[in-house]
Amino acid sequence: MLSSMRAQQSVGKSWFFLTLGITCLVLAPVTVLVWHAFQGSTEHWQLLLNHVLPVAFSNTVLLLIGVGVLVTALGVGSAWLMTAYAFPTRHLLSWALLLPLAVPTYIVAFAYLDILHPIGPVQTWIRELLGYTSPRQFRLPDIRSLPGAIFLLGFVLYPYVYLSTRAMFATQAASLLEAARVLGESQRSVFYRVALPMARPAVAVGVSLALLETLNDIGASEFLGIQTLTVSIYTTWVTRSDLAGAAQIALSMLAIVATLIMVERYGRRHQRYSQNQRSHPVQPIALRGLPALIAMLLGWTPVIIGFVAPALYLLSESYKHFHLVGEVSDQLLSSAWNTIHIAFIATAVTIIVGLIVAWTARTVRYGQKQGFIIALSKFASIGYAVPGTVLAIGLLSPLVFFDQSLQTVINWFKDTPPQLFLMGSSAALVLAYVIRFLAIAAGGIEAGLARIPPSIEQASRLLGESPAGTLKRVHLPLLRPALGAAALLIFVDAMKELPATLMLRPMNFETLATWLYAEAARGTYEEGAVAALAIVVAGLLPVVLLARSQLKTTRASFKG
Repeated sequence: MLSSMRAQQSVGKSWFFLTLGITCLVLAPVTVLVWHAFQGSTEHWQLLLNHVLPVAFSNTVLLLIGVGVLVTALGVGSAWLMTAYAFPTRHLLSWALLLPLAVPTYIVAFAYLDILHPIGPVQTWIRELLGYTSPRQFRLPDIRSLPGAIFLLGFVLYPYVYLSTRAMFATQAASLLEAARVLGESQRSVFYRVALPMARPAVAVGVSLALLETLNDIGASEFLGIQTLTVSIYTTWVTRSDLAGAAQIALSMLAIVATLIMVERYGRRHQRYSQNQRSHPVQPIALRGLPALIAMLLGWTPVIIGFVAPALYLLSESYKHFHLVGEVSDQLLSSAWNTIHIAFIATAVTIIVGLIVAWTARTVRYGQKQGFIIALSKFASIGYAVPGTVLAIGLLSPLVFFDQSLQTVINWFKDTPPQLFLMGSSAALVLAYVIRFLAIAAGGIEAGLARIPPSIEQASRLLGESPAGTLKRVHLPLLRPALGAAALLIFVDAMKELPATLMLRPMNFETLATWLYAEAARGTYEEGAVAALAIVVAGLLPVVLLARSQLKTTRASFKG
């Protein structure tokens, strides 16, 4: 018995050290980034402060404020509309509002640059309707502007707020809202004074995710001509080969990320939320006539702008391409294979690493260091808060150091020409994807483990099974739904990832995202539309599954 306990303690230490190594790997890019930033000369800082950071920083802050306001209005408004009112197409709209999640921000910008072009279909139709014949006589404001970027990003990213807020509204006890109505409050007052304050945590989470996606964006901002910090990092490194300058700008972005998180947590530090799960759910008010029509228009507008219009554009351009060319180019097929191949490998590795982190946090008891282990699991999941460009800059030096060290070891046995083992292969991309999307895997698996009663694990351990054996024989079969959902989300996110892919891909290695980026830069929209359509189709599956999951959650919220 004593030997069995010692063996289990040894296995526990192994899990601990695995998680410690993973956490160090995740934190390494940030640490190296700080080191590079302060290695730059004061002239670098002076140049950035005078010519780069004022414009890039102000554009980024204004973009974040604008997108934050718009996604809050759209997300909260849509969630309350779906919760408080019943009208035609409501059931269909409840999941259709999630469809913009399937369209990356840079694809929406790519589509609307052509849709809203002065000689594009929308402005041409408006001029014909008004009797004008030339763009000089009438044209809409240029979409290539900061307001244009706020508008497009807001209509793509609002589902983050809608998803979390709708779940909160759906689980609020109707008795609280009814009590407010009995006390004389109007429907509008009930929303502002009761429902919205209770949903504040969910709104904060959704807005935070939307703003992190905004910070990570590079394609949409560059397509729309907005010099953000993300674009400045890319141009500083790629155009000027200035690693120190890029690191300094990246450090400024990390400061913004940290500020966003601290402000959100500080704002609700004294607030506590509770709810009575046994109460009946909110009963929507049935609308008829003009109010129902207005509700339908309000509900479907974000879906049309954020998904339907760009999707129809991509379908039209793809059809034109196939009609004129009759086939897909070999380069595009190669990009599609690269995308699927690299996303599959990254998904498999990320799931394995996430399983290690989540399982360690659940089972390991290492002396008095339980709190330290939980902290390690949290630090291992911070990669999602680090924008792709920042992560790529932070990984450059560790990857080069590894390649040089491995080259030195090989040269001890046989002289070989210098090679790039990680930087010259797709392994660098896999590593970046694993660090960035580890939070999805670890979070999803932790949620799955939380649904498994501890008694099952305790019975397995009492029967002499090791932690690894318990995981393999007991938990993995029960975790299949959580593992599948996390793998699907990671796979699609890896397919869409643009900033890190642009900066870390090997020579002559294209993915669908980088292919689209290159085609948009050249102005060849037809073949770029094929790549964009493939990414959107791949993103539809997890959105549909997410919508089904949300529907089940809403129906089950007040059962039992």
